[in-house]
Amino acid sequence: MGVFSRQKFFQELAHGCLLPTAQQGLEQVWQLLVICLLCRLIWMFGLPSFVKHLVTVAGGFYTLYLFFELHMIWVVLLSLLCYLFLFLCRHSTIRGTFLSITVLIYLLLGELHMMDTTNWHKMRGSQMVVAMKAISLAFDLDRGVVTSVPSPIEFMGYIYFVGTVIFGPWISFNSYKEALEGHKLSLSWLLKVSVSWVKSQVCLVISNCVAPYLFPYFIPVYGDKLLRSKKRRKIRWLLAYENTLSFHFSNYFVGYLSETTTTLAGAGFTEEKDNLKWDMTVSKPLNIELPRSMVEVVTSWNLPMSRFLHTYVFKSALKFGTFSAIMVTYTASALLHGLSFHLGAVLISLGFITYVEHVLRKRLAAIFNACILSKKCLPNCTHQNKKGLWVYMINIAFGALAILHLTYLGSVFNSSVDFMEEDEDNITHHTIQKWSELSWTSHWVTFGCWILYRLIL
Repeated sequence: MGVFSRQKFFQELAHGCLLPTAQQGLEQVWQLLVICLLCRLIWMFGLPSFVKHLVTVAGGFYTLYLFFELHMIWVVLLSLLCYLFLFLCRHSTIRGTFLSITVLIYLLLGELHMMDTTNWHKMRGSQMVVAMKAISLAFDLDRGVVTSVPSPIEFMGYIYFVGTVIFGPWISFNSYKEALEGHKLSLSWLLKVSVSWVKSQVCLVISNCVAPYLFPYFIPVYGDKLLRSKKRRKIRWLLAYENTLSFHFSNYFVGYLSETTTTLAGAGFTEEKDNLKWDMTVSKPLNIELPRSMVEVVTSWNLPMSRFLHTYVFKSALKFGTFSAIMVTYTASALLHGLSFHLGAVLISLGFITYVEHVLRKRLAAIFNACILSKKCLPNCTHQNKKGLWVYMINIAFGALAILHLTYLGSVFNSSVDFMEEDEDNITHHTIQKWSELSWTSHWVTFGCWILYRLIL
């Protein structure tokens, strides 16, 4: 490819994709950013707490209407149902479990019967955030972390907190109350907001304009000659990685955007003595693109949701055994994400992959007395072999295996899936077809790792 055509390609990419994508991204969220900032400023005035709750409810309602118009009523109904349940069961000690079941039934009925699939899926993120907030509050009430059922205005303020109501992330009830204290503006706060916003836009551009052209431009993967050659299987893996990379950066975009809105609205900080540290982190891209393990990947994908699932689902199910707790956690995550075959298949597959990887590496670490666990060992761990070359090589091998799993699982996420949402049969066929093209590699590798684990047990 000549120099001129290469230069022309980048010019067309900049004017035809980069600039329009960045512009559309700002146009869609600028009102949300303004409302977050206004709420942040209002809370600094020292107003009564109920007024602050009213302000955030009003801001949340207006934001929901901006994004979903009258369909927002289904989000409102879910929040009302949750508060009614908490109030009626205020003397119970197992509210968390019963409310979880109630919320999941509502979400499933909504997707199957209450409205069309397309519009329901548009609200999936907000529905999931509302569900997670209500469930976590119920468990916190059971465990005494929150001493009493909040008043209706407090509950609605928490549920419709403008910084998280659209893009998330999940925050606890106590974090919401701390945000309403109205801490002073600071340079570190402004820096955090600015950096997260810039990162979100960069990830949006990469997802829409860079990742889709990663291989078609530099390697002619769509050429007939190459596709007819013996390299067809390699090309399929390149295309799968391309889809995966685009999907990953779309997730990073949402993660950094949610950091922006949450921090802008005054939440997402930790207190160190008399100083506030604005350190909310939703995703860790480096831990995903260059992973140590699949366990690290699923944790780094969405840190707040990972904490929610670990605290309120995994720990509650741990009494049934580690494997059962892991599968219950991934099943709960799949149900919260909605009835979509490809999402459910990926999440359930992740459950098996992470469990097998965890037990295998735990067994190998015991045999070799080495730091090759799924999670990085602490400096004071008891393993004798910490930094040997062969230790690094084993960890790198598992990291490469994690990239293979990510590519395989991410191959089902591409732009064509967005047009299949109303037809679940098409999504099912699409998922099976994509994994069949890759010879079900990830599932076979996981099965092989499990066999190895059983042999050395």
